[in-house]
Amino acid sequence: MLASGSKGNSTLVSSSRTTILVDAGLSCREFFRRMQEAGQDPRSLDAILITHEHQDHVQGLAVTARKLGIPVFFTAPTHRAWMRWMVPQKRLTYAAWLAQRAKDFEAKAALKAEPAAKLKQTSDGNQGYAALRDQHADTLVEELDAKSNIQNGGTGFAEKLSAEISEVSAESNVSSSYDAGPPECEEEDDRPGTKEPVDPCALPAVEFFEPGVRFSIGDIEVDPFTIPHDAADPVGFIFRSEGIKIGIATDLGYMPASVKEHLRGCDVLMLESNHDIEMLRDGPYPWSVKQRVMSRVGHLSNEATADFLEKNYDGGATYVILAHLSESNNLPELARVSAERALRDRMNLLCNRLVLAEQHTSGTPIQL
Repeated sequence: MLASGSKGNSTLVSSSRTTILVDAGLSCREFFRRMQEAGQDPRSLDAILITHEHQDHVQGLAVTARKLGIPVFFTAPTHRAWMRWMVPQKRLTYAAWLAQRAKDFEAKAALKAEPAAKLKQTSDGNQGYAALRDQHADTLVEELDAKSNIQNGGTGFAEKLSAEISEVSAESNVSSSYDAGPPECEEEDDRPGTKEPVDPCALPAVEFFEPGVRFSIGDIEVDPFTIPHDAADPVGFIFRSEGIKIGIATDLGYMPASVKEHLRGCDVLMLESNHDIEMLRDGPYPWSVKQRVMSRVGHLSNEATADFLEKNYDGGATYVILAHLSESNNLPELARVSAERALRDRMNLLCNRLVLAEQHTSGTPIQL
């Protein structure tokens, strides 16, 4: 575990021939540092798997993937949600969008411009371009006037506007200045000779999977399964290789029967133990956030995780990892005591060794 918590989540799963990163919640620079700290070479990564699109799971994704030139595996809804988060178009007003579109056209034209000596000969072409731009702007204004409900955020226009913005982003490959973007490693923007900003959503390769459909990356079989969380299409994972089964289930509001079934027979079991209920209720979060965390699409409490370990867990894992502990609403000691009480006499040197994943340091590698 390179990191686990509300500030970033990243976990390595490796076989003798394949290494997979589950979630890229650390900045590119911090991810590289922790890999080296753990004695791992970042260049050994074969792929990145994403559980869902929340910031603490994807904030370093694009830069890390581009730096290493490796594919990223999403569900299709998660990929779309991630792209919307990277370029949050709904924050853009029509006036700002129109100005941005004109700027993008000008930037694109400048990149394709001929040497200065020939610019005078193309004045007619430039005037034609300006006329075309103005004509397009007039057309959009007419469409705006035709939509009587735009002041109330009419959905038809919003959909057209979203499609237009996406088209501009794809054509110009210029990052929108109105969006500061998520925090991530920015080495790419400072490279000598870079002529234009990198598309924030550009990835070396994108592979889609579906929950419930098994696939393989190298010699590791991957079984994604649906989990209850307030994201577009959140999943947990089962990994199988060389006779070893690893289960990862974090960011879920409760433990449905399907998830319990997937987690049977694991040699390593990584479970969420996010918050202590009383600490959450008395903690600093707004009440609306507390309700979300405690809901059936929120996060597992220490008590909920302990209840699963006591009543539904088969007891066969060599390691049980408690992950995604809240720094504001939990204490490692509380999470550990709850799990130890649930496991009781099943903990020994051969099985059910309890490990707590940490936020600020990478954990000791687990080898089987």
